[in-house]
Amino acid sequence: MRTVSSLDSILLNTPLHSIPGIGDRSIGHYERLGLRNAGDLLKHLPLRYEQELAEQTIEQAHEAVSNGEDAHLALRGTIEALRHARGRRPRLEATLEDATSSARLVWFNAGWITGKLHPGMEVVVTGRGSLYKGHLQMTNPRFTLLHDSEPDPEARDAALRPIYPGSEDLSSARIERVLKPILEPLCRQIEDPLDQHYRTSRTLIPLADAYRWIHAPDTMEQWQRARNRLAFDELLLMQLAVMMRRHQLRDRLRAPALRWDDSLDARIRERFPFALTAAQSRVIREIASDLSRPAPMNRLLQGDVGAGKTAVALYGMLAAVASGHQATLMAPTEILAEQHLASIRHMLTGSDVTIELLTGTLSERERAGRLERIANGEIDIVIGTHALLTQSVSFKSLALAVIDEQHRFGVTQRAALRGKGEEPGSVPHVLVMTATPIPRTLSLTLFGDLDVSVIDERLPGRTPPITRVVGPGKRPDVYGYVAERLRLGEQAYVVVPAIDESDLGLADVNSHLKFLTQGPLAGCTLEAMHGRLDPETRDGVMNRFRSGATQCLVATVVIEVGVDVPNATLMVVEHAERFGLAQLHQLRGRIGRGTQRSVCALIGEPRTTDAERRLEAIGSTTDGFLISELDLEIRGPGELFGARQSGMPPLKIADLMRDAELLNAARSDARAWIERSPELGAPDEQLLRNKVLALYGDALGLGDVG
Repeated sequence: MRTVSSLDSILLNTPLHSIPGIGDRSIGHYERLGLRNAGDLLKHLPLRYEQELAEQTIEQAHEAVSNGEDAHLALRGTIEALRHARGRRPRLEATLEDATSSARLVWFNAGWITGKLHPGMEVVVTGRGSLYKGHLQMTNPRFTLLHDSEPDPEARDAALRPIYPGSEDLSSARIERVLKPILEPLCRQIEDPLDQHYRTSRTLIPLADAYRWIHAPDTMEQWQRARNRLAFDELLLMQLAVMMRRHQLRDRLRAPALRWDDSLDARIRERFPFALTAAQSRVIREIASDLSRPAPMNRLLQGDVGAGKTAVALYGMLAAVASGHQATLMAPTEILAEQHLASIRHMLTGSDVTIELLTGTLSERERAGRLERIANGEIDIVIGTHALLTQSVSFKSLALAVIDEQHRFGVTQRAALRGKGEEPGSVPHVLVMTATPIPRTLSLTLFGDLDVSVIDERLPGRTPPITRVVGPGKRPDVYGYVAERLRLGEQAYVVVPAIDESDLGLADVNSHLKFLTQGPLAGCTLEAMHGRLDPETRDGVMNRFRSGATQCLVATVVIEVGVDVPNATLMVVEHAERFGLAQLHQLRGRIGRGTQRSVCALIGEPRTTDAERRLEAIGSTTDGFLISELDLEIRGPGELFGARQSGMPPLKIADLMRDAELLNAARSDARAWIERSPELGAPDEQLLRNKVLALYGDALGLGDVG
């Protein structure tokens, strides 16, 4: 191991092996936490802080706990005995002794400790104390082996001690011991991307102070000011990236300006076998206005389940075809793509518009033929899956790309589809649709580069389903009711969480189909539907269900989107506590698509508070926008705003719910900043620009800015 000779010579890019206190054998433990150099250590922020007493004797601690003092304890002593206790809650018990008394230490579900503690070891244990049969006890305390590295008495006496994210092999205490001596030298190297005038206007502390105080606050006020600065920086960088992207799309790229006039509007509306709602017409005006301009449209269309988004998208695609161009619609699953193909073909009966499907399961011969016809412009509207994104797909003149169920695709897929334009600098208009309403705070971040349209009106003739949440004991009643309704000619979905049987005890498709066929739904026609069926089998199952030949589908969440059978009025969801709130809302949207009374029964046995809240929420409202706000509240933005869904780095410090004020300030500042300096090209903006591009350049396609 090579370490630097002076702490002052440690730089932000100094590798781990040169940092005092990190041995060659422990480097891997740090790297598994994403830490590779001193700068990474500085950005590895505490999860929380603990207010501690100074180290005390066991006798002093016993007296403090007996007097009702509520504080963390720090005890030094020797492990005198260890034993494994079996039973309903297996545990490891140890006796800690010092010169004054003894204490009982208990760890539950802590097999990882086995082999790390032995009688005779001297340790410091920290945690909360309680009384058990008159003796001092600490449950699940942390411990430091003193022969390993003598704890720093100054750290133990500190009023606030940082607790870092760690692992079984790398404790918070070890991270703290390594970082503490190099904190000040590292903070002195920090360059602040925000000048003093701007910081003063926003009452922000210098960035170096923010890192000092976040790691070693003397008071909670210092911590709060440090957190505010770091959270604001995170939100500002994101909003600057979003605004740069908006500017790039609107001011530097060009899209075909499509024809839109009263005559064309009337012709397109005549194509629909129904009258459009007022909300659909309003959104169509917003979209058509964008399409008629040479600046590329980048719009998000939100509409609850059953609001009629597909008709609005088709209007835009027909406008593209009427102007001599092509359009495409990308869906996340083959089932949904096939459903779109069927419904759009139905709406275009008797039309000269050519429409074809492009998915990954086409034969090589079929695929080659369609690719050639797409490239020649012989196919007007192409509906497909991720297969549309491959390099082999080339359009003659793509004017509009529609992406359905936006949350299933990331920013990078959106950019790839936009890249199907005719020539460099020319891109298609983009419309992304979602039936999962997005809370406003998320729409400002995850989809901040998009304009937003909302269809806030249900289609006429559709009745919201009644939702009932019941326990497993009510299962016979639920299926008795389903059997009765099936005999009256209605149809049902039964949704289960698994395809195959497993040790988890969850309902699976085949076992549940057998249970229903031989039991409560005996005499009815049932079939299975899941994602592993081949396309031909899947088409057969869906066609029989649509025609009414099959009365009940036992399915996985593969039917979550796109399946439209108005006669299906019943849904049963098994193990409903296993599904997300937005997912339950989407599933429920498969029924209530006609005028008959629809009922959704959620059979669940929630074992966590969050699961209880999800089932209470889905049972209390059919309003998708309210559902989305409740989902954000329950799951938190970390789940909803993740790199997996968005292609963008997740927020590490800022919390979109508690930091709404910071977000609005950052958005306002970023908009004004990019209007003033679209590419952050001024000499004093270079550090800020570099940070924006490093974090968001790839995700938002900003690499070519400037």
